[in-house]
Amino acid sequence: MDKDQSFKKGTTTLGLVCKEGVVMATDKRATMGHLIGHKNTKKLFQISDTMGLTIAGLVGDAQMLARWLSAEVSLFELKRDQDMSIKAASILLSNIMNGRKHMPFWVQLLVGGVDRDGGHIYSIDAAGGAIPDNFNTTGSGSPFVYGVLEDHFKENMNLEDGVVLAVRAMTAAMKRDAASGDGISLCTIDSNGYRNFNKDEIDAIQTKLAA
Repeated sequence: MDKDQSFKKGTTTLGLVCKEGVVMATDKRATMGHLIGHKNTKKLFQISDTMGLTIAGLVGDAQMLARWLSAEVSLFELKRDQDMSIKAASILLSNIMNGRKHMPFWVQLLVGGVDRDGGHIYSIDAAGGAIPDNFNTTGSGSPFVYGVLEDHFKENMNLEDGVVLAVRAMTAAMKRDAASGDGISLCTIDSNGYRNFNKDEIDAIQTKLAA
């Protein structure tokens, strides 16, 4: 399998901006063609107390970029004694990706978090494009996520409603996209910091949505 084909591996990730912060989520399935390679793949990374990253694409490229960004953010905070803004982190990743556009990293990333200007989600593509939006989604399940978010997302929705919406969208994608599944990783980032949701919390939300 050439690199272009191996890039086309299934994933669903999303990020959305709420009144108090952001919600980010991914599925846990990693596929190799028609084979489910792993059922507990980490696609959601805590970069700092105020920042998260979702990954889609080649696992090796994505994991390396997550480590790279985490190291750069840590160095920035150590040297300047302040948090890196989400815009600055997106520009950093954009420059890294653009510098390799002739031998690109086969990934699509979402950078999200909060800073002094509020909550932000940026989509970073393999050529280095960085685009902010109130919500975004990547991977093979993204058309199903967009269908849910376009219908239900509201600007300035509270964080609790954002979590429920993220679970609704991820569940819809996993029902229809065979390359996405095996559970949801989900976090919120607000003024209180970065918080991961556990399986029981997510299962409870799915049960309420199914009722």
